[in-house]
Amino acid sequence: MLRRFLAYLLIVALVSASFSRLFIYAGFELNRNYIATKLCENRDKPWLHCNGKCYFIKKIKQAEEKEKSGERQTQKNLFQEALFIKKPGIRFYSNVLQVMQVPNHRIALPVIDRPIFQPPQLG
Repeated sequence: MLRRFLAYLLIVALVSASFSRLFIYAGFELNRNYIATKLCENRDKPWLHCNGKCYFIKKIKQAEEKEKSGERQTQKNLFQEALFIKKPGIRFYSNVLQVMQVPNHRIALPVIDRPIFQPPQLG
């Protein structure tokens, strides 16, 4: 039971991270009247017919900035993990790098004094 609950909780967490804009839009639609009357920057100017859209756009931009900063932070962390702190030392050993002489052995092939085999001709 606990594993199933934990699995559902992790799925919801992953989905909520992926659909943050959807949740912002849903919150805006559910609270449209309150946002238009209390939080809208243009509530003093009804002729603009903003109705809280300025607040909605501001929240979307904040979510995008938060997402971008999170991506930058993860890229920064990945870069820091790949950074070498100590320079690797390369050492050449002279006894391993000696030039070896190739032996000059000639291989004597056997001499066969026979005619080359030819299959019989069909007739």
